[in-house]
Amino acid sequence: MGLVNHLVIFVKAPRRGQVKSRLASGIGAGAATAFYRLQTAALLRRLAGDRRWLLWLAVTPDRDRAARFWPARLPRLAQGGGDLGRRMARPLKLKPAGPVVIVGSDIPDIRRHHIARAFRLLGAHDAVFGPAADGGYWLVGIRRRPRLLQPYADVRWSSPAALSDTLRNLHGRRVAFVDELSDVDTAEDFWCWMRG
Repeated sequence: MGLVNHLVIFVKAPRRGQVKSRLASGIGAGAATAFYRLQTAALLRRLAGDRRWLLWLAVTPDRDRAARFWPARLPRLAQGGGDLGRRMARPLKLKPAGPVVIVGSDIPDIRRHHIARAFRLLGAHDAVFGPAADGGYWLVGIRRRPRLLQPYADVRWSSPAALSDTLRNLHGRRVAFVDELSDVDTAEDFWCWMRG
């Protein structure tokens, strides 16, 4: 049997006042929470059930791993503490072995073909990224064999340097890219997405 492709979606318990704080400051906490709930549900509908990967939810806060927000059929793991890099490193230690692709839950334009392409690229590359217009990335994939890479040291998260810092950590490795997509973090992002 071949290696299993693992798709990990980072999710946050969709409680008012606890999700999308930058977006909430522009459109209100209720609207931001509603957006996040709807976006996450739509993303899970689009990506779950595909035989090309096993979908996991990486949940924060950890205590909400078993909450009823999440579909019962999906395996879950706690994100744990630390910065984003520490939290993204945890799913890379998943068993059984196989490529891991991690995405956030606030990127409305993610489709199955983006994920499938990322896994295909990992067949010949050590890592794959989905760049974001703000200098970060919405997708990261790591091959995990022959050894596990550690790409997250000294990354300036939530800054225009996040992708370049991560790529610096992968110097000399084979890296590929999928499409650039945008997340919805601010009111400007939200209205731009609504206009299509």
